[in-house]
Amino acid sequence: MGEEQKSGRRTERLQLMLDDEELTRIDDWRFDNRIPTRAAAIRELIRRGMLYEDVVDSDVEMPDPRDMKSTEYRAIPIEE
Repeated sequence: MGEEQKSGRRTERLQLMLDDEELTRIDDWRFDNRIPTRAAAIRELIRRGMLYEDVVDSDVEMPDPRDMKSTEYRAIPIEE
């Protein structure tokens, strides 16, 4: 680990675009879990997602990311 990671300092900024429904769901989850900031909530959701990936059955079929556009990745699936 680099020294920045050991100290807990955050040195990279990430821009993320969300639609209103995605933002509302994140904010609701944040308040329900008493997380102090949106950024902290998003970091926690990412952490949980990566932990979940480690425990799910590897036979789960996922789309090939090379076949997907950026706009097709969504926090909340679009109902058809």
